Amino acid sequence: MSAIGTGEKRRILERAAAGERISVEEGLALVDAPYVDLADAANRRREAVTDPAVATYVVDRNINYTNVCNVLCDFCGFYRTGKEKDAYTLTIEQVLAKIEPLVAQGGTQVLLQGGLNPELPLTFLEEMFRAIRERYPSVDIHSLTATEIEFYANAEGASFRDIILRLREAGLRSLPGGGMEILVDEWRQKVSPLKTKAQTYLDIHEEFHKLGMTTTATMMFGMGETWAHRLEHLASIRELQDKSQGRIPLLQPKAGFTAFIPWTFQTDGSTRLKHPPTSADEYLRVIALSRLFLDDFAHIQAGWVTEGPKVAQAALHGGADDWGGVLMEENVISAAGTLFGMTPGHARRYLREGGYVPAQRDTYYKILERYDEPTADEKVAPADAGQLDVHLGKVGNRGRGVPVRIGSAADVTRL
Repeated sequence: MSAIGTGEKRRILERAAAGERISVEEGLALVDAPYVDLADAANRRREAVTDPAVATYVVDRNINYTNVCNVLCDFCGFYRTGKEKDAYTLTIEQVLAKIEPLVAQGGTQVLLQGGLNPELPLTFLEEMFRAIRERYPSVDIHSLTATEIEFYANAEGASFRDIILRLREAGLRSLPGGGMEILVDEWRQKVSPLKTKAQTYLDIHEEFHKLGMTTTATMMFGMGETWAHRLEHLASIRELQDKSQGRIPLLQPKAGFTAFIPWTFQTDGSTRLKHPPTSADEYLRVIALSRLFLDDFAHIQAGWVTEGPKVAQAALHGGADDWGGVLMEENVISAAGTLFGMTPGHARRYLREGGYVPAQRDTYYKILERYDEPTADEKVAPADAGQLDVHLGKVGNRGRGVPVRIGSAADVTRL
């Protein structure tokens, strides 16, 4: 792929492992480097900026408050136009009922996202956030996407800042990076022409950062885009992180991106976009290259939800330091065909088997509890993802899945 010789690639790897900034061209040169060399450099960089003995996770719940959406992305198997029988919008009480078991299990984060439903005013979100904050003050509302901010700014005739301030006053604490996909308009026009443009997406995240709030950065890849598209995406978020946080990666930034979270496009054939699945090798290369290129990010997340726990374990040895959310519900990815589930005990077991001390964190990467010794539920957690008591959803033709309460097989209850 690259005309740069092996010796020069090794020099680039050594520079990146030491924290020196590499260019987009140098990043592209590393795409076809031997994976063992790429992973080694990425792991050395990971160990330099995070605790090399620890891998973290967060106990959260993903709640999709509506599946009605007017953006109609080709890669999405979740949305409904509102005319289908299974189109839905949850009531605020239904949302609160879904958060209760999260709190009971020591969860600290709720991720609320939905389609762009023209029937839902901004006041619905404000009332929902206030109700959550009042009933469950210990839960961080890490919710929405930049696309939802743009949608409501247009609906209200207001600025992005005004919408963010209203939502923050209601209880919003940080913004996930969902919807970033690939921040290259040439590619976005092909797969999601009605969705937020790349610069607008970045502008909204920057507005959060200017207000002293944190967000996450993501990348969904494997849709047919090129490596050049991926590096352009990484360069865009690196540039914004420089502006918001500075060049030095911070374990707990007060503003800026807290983490980078890449995952692969998933489909069971029901999405309009058709593309062969991304290989584990390619996914792991993205993880390693992200660690080396994003020199101003402390945290890179392994994608067990889409890639499965075994590949995620490998990612922890190739640049990733975080396991991400132990999801108590997930509908968007499961609607496209992915069925991996996880309990906190499973997460700790996988992390420990991977050679790390598991630690539960919060939204802002503060360590809440470190588990130096195995816990009882960890000892009995099945090691094979195919044997898990619980999965994320029942996949059908663009089906939304069956939300479940996480627990032992006897405790699994539909909500």
